[in-house]
Amino acid sequence: MWRPNFPHVEIRPALLRGYHRALCIYSVEYRGTYETPGLVFGLDRGGSCRGLAFRVLENDVSEVMNYLYEREMVTGVYRPRWCPIEVGQGSSKETVQSYLFVADPDHSQYTGKLDDDDAVRIVLQGHGKAGACIDYLTNTFDHLRELGIHDRVLERIIRKAKAVSGSG
Repeated sequence: MWRPNFPHVEIRPALLRGYHRALCIYSVEYRGTYETPGLVFGLDRGGSCRGLAFRVLENDVSEVMNYLYEREMVTGVYRPRWCPIEVGQGSSKETVQSYLFVADPDHSQYTGKLDDDDAVRIVLQGHGKAGACIDYLTNTFDHLRELGIHDRVLERIIRKAKAVSGSG
């Protein structure tokens, strides 16, 4: 969300119902390795999720879909699907179909719900080709805060990770 890296013509606030943002995916490429996985977000079943929707021009759809598949489906940990989301605010609110990558609970990288101690341990050990897992979490937290989205679980995990590592 904070680094889409694909062409888009509009960004709108969005609400997805039926899934929530969760640290539920072992990262074995970007923020960890198979030997020492990191922990990244997935859309997990239940609840709701506030975020952003990116509108893509029809001429760019194929290029964007190919890019997203290459980036997100490296290990097949997500199930791509179309879902209705609410976009906009106030009188400009509407429901549109959006293409999402939701966590596959049957995949070996799916963690399910972790307790804080396990999450912190995995976050602190994670370092992959895109950098440290804690940096990913901190960047995501900062971006969510800029959007006015408060994620208490993420804030708690970051605070505990910094306390354990002595950097906070």
